[in-house]
Amino acid sequence: MDTAADSRLVRRLQGLLQRTGRQYAAGHDRPLGGYLSAMAGFTAYTTAWATAVRLRGRPLPDQPEPWDVLLTSVATFRLSRLLTKASVTSPLRAPFTRYVAPQGPAELHEEARTENAKHTAGELATCPFCMSVWVASTLTAGQLLWPRATRTAMGALAALAGADTLQLAYSALIEKTAGE
Repeated sequence: MDTAADSRLVRRLQGLLQRTGRQYAAGHDRPLGGYLSAMAGFTAYTTAWATAVRLRGRPLPDQPEPWDVLLTSVATFRLSRLLTKASVTSPLRAPFTRYVAPQGPAELHEEARTENAKHTAGELATCPFCMSVWVASTLTAGQLLWPRATRTAMGALAALAGADTLQLAYSALIEKTAGE
């Protein structure tokens, strides 16, 4: 193909993608390009982990152990909330988000910045559900590569989740008994 034909093909594809994005969005701001980039990044991330696991030569388990699934679930929950909502981790989110208000004990409500390049990263940085996909993948890879260290870290995260639950239950009990 010649350069002019290549240019026409590129313009037609761009036009098709833009029309598809507008039709999908139905007048709302839906950064499909950013989401596509995030999906590509996640694919590269998990491919790198899978490659590291394969190069390590350790056999994969036939099936996950129920205890590991439970521990990974609790650790994923706690680390995802820590990364996406905790006041102390707000400097990590600040380039991609805007502070709105407090949200629960030691948590913040933030919104993704509206600039296209930062919007998708801001959504990921403030969404514990979105972040949990990355965290669970990381913890799973960690269990395959460094099982003892990863289980130790996950145990600490699970203990933190338990402590948070006890703190909230204690606060609720105090409010109830004090009549507030």
